Amino acid sequence: MDEILNYYLVNDTLATSGQPTAAQLELIAANGYEVVINLAMPNSENAIANEGYLVTSQAMIYFHLPVVWNNPQFADLVLFCQIMQALKGKRVWVHCAKNMRVSCFVYLYQKHVLKSPEPSARYPMDLIWSPEGEWKDLIAQAEQECDRLLFKA
Repeated sequence: MDEILNYYLVNDTLATSGQPTAAQLELIAANGYEVVINLAMPNSENAIANEGYLVTSQAMIYFHLPVVWNNPQFADLVLFCQIMQALKGKRVWVHCAKNMRVSCFVYLYQKHVLKSPEPSARYPMDLIWSPEGEWKDLIAQAEQECDRLLFKA
């Protein structure tokens, strides 16, 4: 698993990474993951055109929620959190191109939905990058809006 770009094991049921290869998707399935969520754009670097087919042919569930890198939307974050809540108890692998989109969404999910303490919620984001620009704005919007939406862990 360590060969997968920017791979991080967040907990027993959640792992994140950059774009896995087709062979690595098989490895993800072989390691007991039941769901793959892809936040990358279809034209992102190293995107796999038939990723949904490859994932589902390994008997995993596949969600593709493309998040525009330079224009992340709060609605995308809300949908991501709803999907994660619906998948509670399943082993989930979330990826994008470099694990930057994902690490930010996972941070906000852990903080506002799971109510994880700030230092643990920031893992693995703090090891990958420090959000700026549109991503910093998304975090600020989440700080104001997420708790009001009554997500329940």
